[in-house]
Amino acid sequence: MAESTIQQHPLAGWDKPELDLSTADWHSSSRGLGDVQIAFVEGFIAMRNSGRAESPSLIFTPAEWGAFVSGAREGEFDLT
Repeated sequence: MAESTIQQHPLAGWDKPELDLSTADWHSSSRGLGDVQIAFVEGFIAMRNSGRAESPSLIFTPAEWGAFVSGAREGEFDLT
């Protein structure tokens, strides 16, 4: 297989560390029905797709997580 020629570069303004998520304690929703899991690691919140745990995780600061949760509660991301 040919080696990939795509190079990944940090995003401008990216101020989050590379977190080791290999030993993270992942939590599902309280009902256990969702496909999203979160973990609290080194002062950050990581979120991943539980069905594809090997795929990249989203990393949030506490302020970003608070804004995301508030937006979700208020229906900001409702696509219906």
